[in-house]
Amino acid sequence: MNLPLAVFDGPVIWVVLFVVLLLFGGSKLPELARGLGKAKKEFKKASEEVEDEVRNAVEEDERKKFRMKQIEEEERAAVRAKLEAEERAKRAQDGKQN
Repeated sequence: MNLPLAVFDGPVIWVVLFVVLLLFGGSKLPELARGLGKAKKEFKKASEEVEDEVRNAVEEDERKKFRMKQIEEEERAAVRAKLEAEERAKRAQDGKQN
């Protein structure tokens, strides 16, 4: 259920601020704001760390896939070279027999 942001218009914000001022008092507001700022900073730091971990995992997966593709291509080239060498040897053998 989505609440429209129009609910938080000017008068509502002033009422909320007034209630907060009554609950916490003027001396506690800077402390509360400091705590909220620290919480926001920690949340941002944690979300950036998670984002970095995900990015690193994706990059590592791409590197592994690329390396596996290289290995497969090298193995195919080795098998192809072996088959060609066997075929040349067979032709040479057939040439000697004739």
